[in-house]
Amino acid sequence: MNDFNTLELQNDPRGFATLWLNRAEKNNAFNAEMIRELILALDKVASDASLRFLLLRGRGKHFSAGADLAWMQQSAELDYHTNLDDARELAELMYNLAKLKIPTLAVVQGAAFGGALGLISCCDMAIGADDAQFCLSEVRIGLAPAVISPFVVQAIGERAARRYALTAERFGGQRAREIGLLAESYPAAELDQQVEQWIDNLLLNSPAALRASKDLLREVGNGALTPALRRYTENAIARIRVSPEGQEGLRAFLQKRAPNWQAASTKESR
Repeated sequence: MNDFNTLELQNDPRGFATLWLNRAEKNNAFNAEMIRELILALDKVASDASLRFLLLRGRGKHFSAGADLAWMQQSAELDYHTNLDDARELAELMYNLAKLKIPTLAVVQGAAFGGALGLISCCDMAIGADDAQFCLSEVRIGLAPAVISPFVVQAIGERAARRYALTAERFGGQRAREIGLLAESYPAAELDQQVEQWIDNLLLNSPAALRASKDLLREVGNGALTPALRRYTENAIARIRVSPEGQEGLRAFLQKRAPNWQAASTKESR
């Protein structure tokens, strides 16, 4: 049963979830309701220890056209403090997605405009169709990509972010791959097949190691080479080496067999 009006959250029995933007009739443009529901959906995902990773997708022809025009028109008529509250909700969504403990993969087809680039940038990885269209469109309507900017800069680098935020040029899937927004781009007809390949690859990996690696990469990526960072990385590898999944992975490698992550995870939770 779906608890949302603008989304679908589907749990796959293999151990992951897909969060669908589900306003296809509006090109999955987001409004206040969708933002609130995305926050709630991410809370549900974060509290589900059985999930190994999350896919973020859009129903219909487009990933997301960005902000809903009717919602933007309403926002223009509101005072500063009400707009600040809206901005804080959007920021909460972006930060919660970026800080989710499990790996996240965005899958992009069609249009991904404005704030949709923020959602993609907050994910650990993204793939898309060659003919997908991306645009940081805010300056065309007198706005700035403010809340999403830290995540976009982190994803594509400051130089590319300056270009596309200041020109509002559209660019395709292959260019998105070149600048790092997408890990890979594929012919549109092959996208779903390639998604399954990514799922299969992620399912091969230790769930605990995925979470630990994400924590580690976040810490390493945000800091200089300090003594504290050195101690953090030393402790991180020591912890995971002695964990049940770490032990199972090493045994399986030495015994030349596939690891049994489920059994190791059950042992770890006791």
